[in-house]
Amino acid sequence: MKKELELYLHIPFCVRKCAYCDFLSFPAEKEIQKQYVNCLIEEIRQFDLAEDYVVSTIFFGGGTPSVLEGSEIIRIMQAIRERFPDIREDAEITIECNPGTLTEEKLQIYQKAGINRLSLGLQSADQEELKLLGRIHTYNQFKENFYLARRIGFANINVDLMSALPGQSVESYRCTLKKVCELGPEHISAYSLIIEDGTPFAKRYRQDAAKREAGEKPQFLPSEDEERQMYEDTAEILSEYGYHRYEISNYAKAGYVCRHNVGYWKRVDYIGFGLGASTLQNPLRYKNTDDLQEYLNRDFSKKELLVLTKDNQIEETLFLGLRMMEGVSLSAFEEHFHCPLTVIYQREIQKLTEKGLLRIEKDRISLTEKGIDLSNMVLSEFLLG
Repeated sequence: MKKELELYLHIPFCVRKCAYCDFLSFPAEKEIQKQYVNCLIEEIRQFDLAEDYVVSTIFFGGGTPSVLEGSEIIRIMQAIRERFPDIREDAEITIECNPGTLTEEKLQIYQKAGINRLSLGLQSADQEELKLLGRIHTYNQFKENFYLARRIGFANINVDLMSALPGQSVESYRCTLKKVCELGPEHISAYSLIIEDGTPFAKRYRQDAAKREAGEKPQFLPSEDEERQMYEDTAEILSEYGYHRYEISNYAKAGYVCRHNVGYWKRVDYIGFGLGASTLQNPLRYKNTDDLQEYLNRDFSKKELLVLTKDNQIEETLFLGLRMMEGVSLSAFEEHFHCPLTVIYQREIQKLTEKGLLRIEKDRISLTEKGIDLSNMVLSEFLLG
């Protein structure tokens, strides 16, 4: 029986680096983009054992994949179909897009290539907040792109949102949530801003922290109380509009969970093609070079190769699986690891259930509402050794 496989294609290019972004992404000339696509196609063609898998999802991530010419996406999809003979008829095929880079022609080409899910990076519906983030688009451009995608026939659209942004108030965030919900996308990903080292935001955050220590009012980010209120508003408002929370930061209408991400959280094998892309072929985990010149020289050798031990796999199963509201199946865990989860983690489970952070119902172990709020602390309890 063939194993399920997910494919990830990393497109590192963007129009302009956002002030908060630490992803492997950067602007590049069209000629570099074409060279990169040629290398990406060559890497796909060199993949061994494609016949052993059935592909269930394909995901173009970045960067901003929609900066590529539509013809390049067609070429990449053709290479995938030629190398992977068994792609499910109902495979979920997603491309990440930023407003300001989409056109009617590109969207029509995506459909022709078999792409059936769009992920639109809005982040905020407030123009001042978008400007502070360094986004290249306006909210009106986002709406135009959203309506255009609907007219062309895309029936599965995700919208990315962020909270705890510079200059953001509780009220402006609620306004963003409601505006997006009124549009009715099938899926919403709502993340809190994380300040990453090496970004322009990191420098401003340090300045803000110094003001806090000096007893001055910070200017950069919302207060902890405001951030907490935004977190609570996310679940409440999205629920009112019919979105089911199925993972800590992801909400979907019935039947529209992101299958690619669910596969990641359930540790389905996935192959990452492109610069810096990661791969999991149980029990192996590795990544590609993140040096553009090396990649353009067709260096597809695997970096950071790690053979996951049984303990590594058990930890990952809990770390990733408990992010989902459905949690982890006890019977599936025991079948795979030949030992009951409740035996391996007997002490941790007892402590966390007594604190009201974890629950066991029938065949599943999952976080409680309180546990979701304290998920980082809860998940750290499942480190073995």
